[in-house]
Amino acid sequence: MTDLRIGTPGSPPPAPPQDLPQILQAAGEGDERAWRQIIDLYARRIYALAKSRLGASRHDLAEEITQSVFVTVASKLGKSNEGPIGYTEQGRFESWLFRVAMNRIRDEVRRARRQAEPTDPASLNSAAPVDGVESERDLPENLLALRKAMEQLSDADREVVELRHHAGLSFKQIADLLSEPLGTLLARHHRALKKLKDMMSGTAEPTSQGATP
Repeated sequence: MTDLRIGTPGSPPPAPPQDLPQILQAAGEGDERAWRQIIDLYARRIYALAKSRLGASRHDLAEEITQSVFVTVASKLGKSNEGPIGYTEQGRFESWLFRVAMNRIRDEVRRARRQAEPTDPASLNSAAPVDGVESERDLPENLLALRKAMEQLSDADREVVELRHHAGLSFKQIADLLSEPLGTLLARHHRALKKLKDMMSGTAEPTSQGATP
């Protein structure tokens, strides 16, 4: 099956740098170099998560969401007289960051579904392609099959796969982000990958996107 992960295929999710608390503190105090480090560490992963959920043709919207997330991060890391305005480092920055990103993405998905024609199920998955942007006919066959299979997963299963393989989060971080037991997330991830494999090999009937797991 096509590897979904960012970075080197087969590599584990990237670990946050050991000096992340110091980087966050410096960024909150206005250190531009520290802020650039945060962007370099996380912008690509947030963008990959948004693009996967919204569709490759909506790269512009994925960029907009990524920028919006970092605007929120900047405001929360900013200092007041009493300390950080909205985030206190407790070793869970990545979970908090991707919770912000997922909330933005979920809002956009709900907005797109409200605007979609109810008689056109395909319109629930992504907006129409933009001229000059990647279209389905430009994709390799295996990637196209994977994308279509992903669209058939329930929202809950799809989120776990995307958070693991696009955002690069550990299962512990995903459990923290979604407020679910670790064992539940592990089982859901295993089940989701099996569904994808079966759908891509044609041995399973696709389920409607957004169905209850």
